[in-house]
Amino acid sequence: MSRTDKFKSEAWEFTGNGCILTLDRCMQGGRADMFVWMIVLALLCPPGAEGLEDSGALDNDDPFLWLERIDDERALEWARDWNRKTVEELEAVPEFRDVYDRSLEILNSRERIAVPDIRGEKVYNFWQDAANVRGVWRRAELDRYLTSDPRWEVLLDLDELARSEGENWVYKGATCLWPEHRHCMIHLSRGGGDAVVLREFDTTAGTFVEGGFEVPEAKSRIGWRDRDSLWVGTDFGEGTLTDSGYPRTARLWRRGTALDEAQTVFEAGMEDMSVAAMSVRNPDGRYDLVVRRPSFFESERFLILDGRRVRLDLPPGANLHDLFRDRLLVSLRSDWDVGVRTYPRGALLAIELNHLLEGGRDFDLLFEPEERVSLGQVATTRDRVVIATLENVRGRLYELAPSEGGWARTRVDLPDLGTVAITSSGSDSDRYFVTYSDFLTPSALYFVEAGRAREVRRLPEFFDASGLESRQYEAVSRDGTRVPYFLVGPRGLAPDGTHPTLLYGYGGFEIPLRPGYSATVGAAWLERGGVYVVANIRGGGEFGARWHQAALKENRHRAFEDFVSVAEDLIRRGITSPRRLGIMGGSNGGLLVGAAFTLRPELFNAVVCQVPLLDMRRYHRLLAGASWTAEYGDPDDPEMWSYIRTYSPYHTVAPGREYPRVLFTSSTRDDRVHPGHARKMVARMSDQGHPVYYYENIEGGHGGAANNEQRAFINALIYAYLWKMLG
Repeated sequence: MSRTDKFKSEAWEFTGNGCILTLDRCMQGGRADMFVWMIVLALLCPPGAEGLEDSGALDNDDPFLWLERIDDERALEWARDWNRKTVEELEAVPEFRDVYDRSLEILNSRERIAVPDIRGEKVYNFWQDAANVRGVWRRAELDRYLTSDPRWEVLLDLDELARSEGENWVYKGATCLWPEHRHCMIHLSRGGGDAVVLREFDTTAGTFVEGGFEVPEAKSRIGWRDRDSLWVGTDFGEGTLTDSGYPRTARLWRRGTALDEAQTVFEAGMEDMSVAAMSVRNPDGRYDLVVRRPSFFESERFLILDGRRVRLDLPPGANLHDLFRDRLLVSLRSDWDVGVRTYPRGALLAIELNHLLEGGRDFDLLFEPEERVSLGQVATTRDRVVIATLENVRGRLYELAPSEGGWARTRVDLPDLGTVAITSSGSDSDRYFVTYSDFLTPSALYFVEAGRAREVRRLPEFFDASGLESRQYEAVSRDGTRVPYFLVGPRGLAPDGTHPTLLYGYGGFEIPLRPGYSATVGAAWLERGGVYVVANIRGGGEFGARWHQAALKENRHRAFEDFVSVAEDLIRRGITSPRRLGIMGGSNGGLLVGAAFTLRPELFNAVVCQVPLLDMRRYHRLLAGASWTAEYGDPDDPEMWSYIRTYSPYHTVAPGREYPRVLFTSSTRDDRVHPGHARKMVARMSDQGHPVYYYENIEGGHGGAANNEQRAFINALIYAYLWKMLG
C-alpha cells in the first residue's frame, strides 16, 4: 500500500487496494464499468409503500431467504439457469459481439498506462493483458520508467502461481516494509473477494519466504512494525470478528512464533466496526498507532508510547491522513470547537504531535472549504503536503511546504477542466505521480518534481471523440438544491427527446464522481451515438462532508430526489425521453437505481443494477452490511425502519405495476455486498410477473469480474442490453 493510500479517510473498505484497482481500471480504459454507478429515485412515501408488514414479520415471511445461501447447490443452479437465459438472449443482440471484441482489445491493450507505485527508487505495477490473464506484479527503476523502455522485472506471475498451486488466485495488493521495500506481504484472493490469504514475499530473492509470515484467508488487517514483527488483525476463531465481519483484535506477531501466539494490544467490542494497529514511518522516525472504528465514519486513535496507549484527542469523525514529519494531518467531518476558535467541517489541519499530546489546540489551517470547493486527496512527500481539491467537481493540485511564516502554498500547473488524482508518492523524495482525465481526452500521467509537472504517459484515443462535447448543467431538486451533472454527447443535440441516454450516479459514503476518460464507455456507447450523463447528487463527496451528510439516514430520500431531478431535467431539455432513458449503478449505486425504478418506473426504460443492496431490511445481517448502519440507519430500530422501508426496493416492488425490464448483475464471490440481494429481487419480481434479466459471475468479488475476459463479457452484456432497450 502506497503512502497515498495509507491513511486516506481511514475507510479501508474504500481505499487501499480498492482505490488502487479503481484508479488502475480508469487508467486502463475500464473506468470501473463493472461499477458504472448510477441512480434515480423519489418521494418519501412512494406508491406501493403503504401497508408494509412490521419488520419482524418481513424476515419470517420471506419465501426467498434460501437464495442467501451463497454456495448452496440449489441456489447456484438457480443462478446458472438465469445466466443461461440471459446470455442466450443478450448474446443475440447485434451489438454484443462488437462491444465484447472492442472491450477486450481495450482492456488487453499494451498501450494502457502502467500505473506506477513509487517505492524508494523503484516503481511497482500490477499488469493484466491477453498473455497475463491473472496478471504479473513487476517493478522497474524509476529513471527507466520515465523513459519509453521501462525494462520491467517480473516479481510474481499470478498465472504461474495459480497453475502451480491449483488455486484461482486474484492479486489484491502488497504491503511492504519501508524504506527497503524488500519484505512484502502479498494479498491473494480466491476468486476476487475481499477475504485474502497473506504471504510474505522477498522482492530481492523474487520468492515467497519459506517459513515466513503467513495469514490464512480472512478479511485481515496487517502492517509491518519492523523486519521481524507484524501488526495483525484477522479471524482468530470464535468471537474475534465484529458483527461487521472485520477484526475485533489488534495483535503484534513476532517472527518465529505461531500466529495464535500474537500479543493482543487492543480489543474492540463486537458492535464496533473494526480495529487495526499500524506503524507509520517517515525520515523523522516510526510511530505506532491503534485505530478503533466504532462505526463507518468514526474513529478513536491511540499512539503507543513506551508500551502504553495514549489517546489522541481528536473528534471521532475526523480523518487522520498521515504523519508528515512530526505533524499530524487531520481533516474534519464536522465543525470542531476547541474553545479559542472553531475549525470548519471539511478543513485540513496540521499540528505537531507532541504539541497535541501536551494539550495544544492551535492547528495550522492548510485548507478551508468553500460552498463549491472541497478537499479531494491528501498525500505527503519528503518535504511537501500535496492536496487535490474539487472546485465545482473539477480538479486542482497544490503543494504546501512549512516555513517560518506558516505554510507556503503553490498551485501545480495542470489542465484545467477535468479530474486530477494523486497516483503515488513517497517520503523518500519530493517526486510523485498524478493523473489528469476528462471525459473526452485520453488520460495522462504526469511526473511532478520540484513543483513542475511533465507528461510521461498518455492513453491512445481508444474511441472516436470527434464531434463529441462535454457540458455541465444543473438540475433543481425537490427542496430547491441545485444539483450539478455532466453530459457527454454529440455536439448540437437536437432537443427532440430521441437520444439514447445513460444516466450514471452513486450518491453515498462521501465518494465523489468526477470527469474521467472511459475507453469502454466511449467505444460501447458514445461512439455509437449514445449520450452519457454523470449526476453529482447528495450523499457523494463532490462538495465535501456537508454534501454527503445531507443524505444520511432519514434524509436518504434527498439522494434519490436529486437523481430524479437530473432525469427530469434531461427530459425537460429535450435531450431524451422516458422511452430512451436508462440508468446504471453498482453497490450503493445499485440501491440507488433499484429505488429509482421501483419508485418512479415511468421515468426509465432500462436499468442496469450491479452488485446491489436491495433488501434494506436485512442488509445489516449480510456480510459487511452491519458496518453501513451509519450511512443508512438500523432497520431493527422501528423508527429507522419507518423511513428505510419507504425506499427499500425489495419491499416497494409490487405486482400489478409496470416496470422497465431490469438487468441485475452480481458475483457469487462478492463478500462485501451479498449476492442474495440481487438473487432475491430477481426471484420476487419474476414471481410477481415482471420480466427481468439476471447474470451472476461465479467469481470476481465486489468488482464483479476477476480478469479482463470476464470484464469484457459483462460489459458486452450490459451494452447489448442497453442498446436493445434504448436503441
